[in-house]
Amino acid sequence: MTTLAHRPRPEAPGSTTRTHKVGWRRGRLIAVGAVLCALAMAAHSAVPNVFGNPGSLLETFLPWLGLSVPVLLALAAVRRSATAGVAVLLPAVVWCALFGGTLMDKRSGGGDLTVVSHNVNDANPDPAGTARQLAAAKPQLLALEELTPHTAPAYERALDAAYPYHSVQGTVGLWSTYPLHDVRPVAIMPWTRALRATADTPKGPVAVYVAHLASVRVLPAVGFTTARRDEAAGRLADAVRAEPLPRVVVVGDFNGSTGDRALGPVTSQLRSAQDEAGDGFGFSWPAAFPVARIDQILLKGIAPASSWTLPRTGSDHLPVAAALRL
Repeated sequence: MTTLAHRPRPEAPGSTTRTHKVGWRRGRLIAVGAVLCALAMAAHSAVPNVFGNPGSLLETFLPWLGLSVPVLLALAAVRRSATAGVAVLLPAVVWCALFGGTLMDKRSGGGDLTVVSHNVNDANPDPAGTARQLAAAKPQLLALEELTPHTAPAYERALDAAYPYHSVQGTVGLWSTYPLHDVRPVAIMPWTRALRATADTPKGPVAVYVAHLASVRVLPAVGFTTARRDEAAGRLADAVRAEPLPRVVVVGDFNGSTGDRALGPVTSQLRSAQDEAGDGFGFSWPAAFPVARIDQILLKGIAPASSWTLPRTGSDHLPVAAALRL
């Protein structure tokens, strides 16, 4: 008597087992994209600044790679891919590890000195209105960048009543409620775009630097152009390193984020008020829809109490502010 071996019946095209297997097999390209995004965030410092400076460009906009998570998750859902869904956890975890703390509100009350810095835009249609808006925040130190011979007098007239001490050096200026002395330009570029001053506060002298580093561009043929900015940053770093006063405030438009390695010569010597005492990323540019924090308040020998951005003025940048403990 012959015994016939049992042969498994073929599965129906829409069976649960088949769907389960395909659910793990499909979406592999999405999974690869998720892994690459996670690697780009986790190993951003390994991306070289070769032709086009891709490393600096990535680090300037690094927080925005977090947008890849919902996009990839939506694609995984459309493809009904379990593999892709699990892979999307990688960039989500890396992003949270890098920036989760940034989203926490680290601001506290108090502070002995309030500082505001603003790139006012040389084409600002209302310099006087911008000056009054900034003065309404009542900072003891107010730094302005991108002044011109035409607009500087308008700012001086509008701020004269509230700020008895001020100095304009080239395209940057500093207004203070406290006496200023030892004011001088800082040679970071062929024309004057930085100054140094000593502010005599009730708790002792503070060295104040106001700087506007060279502009950068993203061009199809050459990539992220940062050479002049990086050279200016190096000269500013030298000046800060040689500063004899123990308490230093460095403010201005750096045309780059504190995460950009090319600005390391400056940022490695100082602490960021926004990073330590802010609420969120503090993006300051462009004012209509800020995507990067390129306007900085950096400190040495001073603790930040809080940091924030002010409402939009007639400029393409948002003003940045910080309350400091001396």
